[in-house]
Amino acid sequence: MPDFGAELKRRRLSVGMSLTGLAASVHFTKGYLSKVENGKVRVNRDLAKACDQALGAGGELLALVAETTFTGRRSAGGIVGLPDSSRYFVGRDTELEALSTLLRGRDDGRVGVVHGMAGAGKTALAVAAARRVADSFPDGCLFFDLRGHTPGAVELSPGEALHRLLRLLDVPADQLPADEDGLANLVRDQLRGRRMVLVLDNVRSAEQIRGIVDGETPSRILVTSRGRLPALDDAWHFPVGVLPLADAVRLLRSIAGDRAPEDEAVATELVRHCGQLPLAVRIVAARLIAGGWTAARLRDRLADETTRLGALEDGERSVATAFAVSYDALPGDQRRLLGLLALHPAAAAEAGAVEALAGLEAGEVDRLVDRLHDAHLVVRDDRGYVELHDLMRTFAARHALPQVAAGERDVAVRRLVEHLVALTVAADELAEPYRFRPATGLTAPSDVPFSDADGALTWLSAQWPALADIVATAARHRLHDRCWQLAFVLRAFFFREKLFEPWIRTHECALEAARAAGDPSATGMILNNLGMAHLEAGRADDAVSLHRQAQEQFALARDDRGTIDALSSLAWARLYRGEAEPALADLTTVLAVYRRTGRTRNVVIALRGIALASVALDRFPEALAAAEEAAALAQLPVDRAMSANCQAWVHFRAGRWEEAESGYHRAAEVADDAGSEYERARALTGLGNTAAGRGDRATASRWWAEAAEYRVTLNPAVLGEAEYRNRPAFAE
Repeated sequence: MPDFGAELKRRRLSVGMSLTGLAASVHFTKGYLSKVENGKVRVNRDLAKACDQALGAGGELLALVAETTFTGRRSAGGIVGLPDSSRYFVGRDTELEALSTLLRGRDDGRVGVVHGMAGAGKTALAVAAARRVADSFPDGCLFFDLRGHTPGAVELSPGEALHRLLRLLDVPADQLPADEDGLANLVRDQLRGRRMVLVLDNVRSAEQIRGIVDGETPSRILVTSRGRLPALDDAWHFPVGVLPLADAVRLLRSIAGDRAPEDEAVATELVRHCGQLPLAVRIVAARLIAGGWTAARLRDRLADETTRLGALEDGERSVATAFAVSYDALPGDQRRLLGLLALHPAAAAEAGAVEALAGLEAGEVDRLVDRLHDAHLVVRDDRGYVELHDLMRTFAARHALPQVAAGERDVAVRRLVEHLVALTVAADELAEPYRFRPATGLTAPSDVPFSDADGALTWLSAQWPALADIVATAARHRLHDRCWQLAFVLRAFFFREKLFEPWIRTHECALEAARAAGDPSATGMILNNLGMAHLEAGRADDAVSLHRQAQEQFALARDDRGTIDALSSLAWARLYRGEAEPALADLTTVLAVYRRTGRTRNVVIALRGIALASVALDRFPEALAAAEEAAALAQLPVDRAMSANCQAWVHFRAGRWEEAESGYHRAAEVADDAGSEYERARALTGLGNTAAGRGDRATASRWWAEAAEYRVTLNPAVLGEAEYRNRPAFAE
């Protein structure tokens, strides 16, 4: 079936109609229609119908979206996001067939747990089975790492797991609920009509994935874990042991090729000394490929390490012993880099981050990484990203890193932290111009991986988990200033993506760092940011307390800028707590300061607050004047959309239905241009409220339904349109 946007463009051009002409016919903006034609926004039913009529398509355009657009969910599109199946997946024919049969089996067996010891090949088997049955699951296969057993990393919380899965399912971040129950409900809704395979890898506990596995779905969920997860009552279990001896020898030969020993007895001894554990066998094979050792000598070396070979049968210690065989053969520069890589968060490291850790030129780092990659000690992908397997990370941290001098380790951590702080500041400058950022004294690298706001946001979306971990790393290494600076700069992205949990977690860590640094101004900034997080989450009382603490710290620092910002934030928190009169007084005070100091964006924000507070006090002329000035001064597209909605809100509360309706229409158009589904959904909700206020329930229901299609969470605690929509008088 043709894509709606492409077909719309084809038909428009075939009749010689411009985008401007089509915009006038269907009452949508030219910019929004351009995004529709290029597949950048979703299409609602009213727009599809209007375009169909304007172009005389006889219902053919409308039919393109009738089956997919209005279901309230996005399809995975049959995407297979599984890691590449290794050509060295050897043996396990019986297990693979059995696991594939279970995945294709009856509907009441939709959740399975593949469990076994570390290094047993659970992930490889699960991925191979998922690939084998992919054709039976037309909505796609996705792979998702829960980091439950990743050394040096915080496992994903249930809320983070739900959030990331929804993003993988292509649900926009601004449509995600702030609370865990809401996320779980949305996951269940997204999976209910899909037939997919989800591989949930590296799971520590049943609670970590409870919100994902509890729903009704024709999909299959395959969980890998070192534990049996007995609390998953309805799951079937699939234990994975070591390889049979013959398969372990086959694995060795398939990897080592002509470097494998010709003598079958020697090959058998090698894999026996590895305990037939797939990961250990792979390391031994890689060592043979690296050269410098005969098979017989390597066999003898393994045999001499009797304590290590005994440990090979004991979980992670066995894997560490196998890794040591390869590690001992590395030259000093490769050992050093392997150890330093353990300092990076448990995520793929960009080339620039590896260079920062190593303190070497790019070409030399490439050479070292290539050698480590050839030995299967690291994985390097086509982008140049470098990643350690979680078990290799344990080995590197325990055996390689201690061989690097303590002072050199500290310098490497500082280089890595400062590299990532500088990159994050550069990204934030593109994504959030006009925002205040504390001086770091750092210069952004010359080869930043983004060049515009969209690229910066894409980078932040991919890197924020590692950046959040770096906040904690900086704190552990007593890099107090870098710790709070990085957390502060991440705040804008966390606000945009509604990532309240990492926002609060990083700022609580940063708060300790700022206090340890004895910097009351930094402490005030972090407290102020924490207050914003709690306010956005609907906890106004907590926000008030934090903003007042921020005021105290700024006063100690004699920081006039911080003091006025804290007063502004406190005023907003008090406004949402129902204290409109004092909020208005404080916002009037901060507005005068922002005007005097030329902080235009803050002037706009304060004016919107004054408009909202004035509305709450039924002072509509003052409210409208403030809202109109905010709209005139707004610099960023999203600020213009917020200000337009604010103007419409004033008219709505004053009972001026025609002005409110016109204002919300305008706000919806501005939100289209800004690419803000949140502000568009807010405007559509306002249109529904206005129609309901006029007694037109049919039109109100239509607007509310269109707003609901965006699946944006409009929190009634901080948004008047949502609060009115939820009033009993408006209930459907």
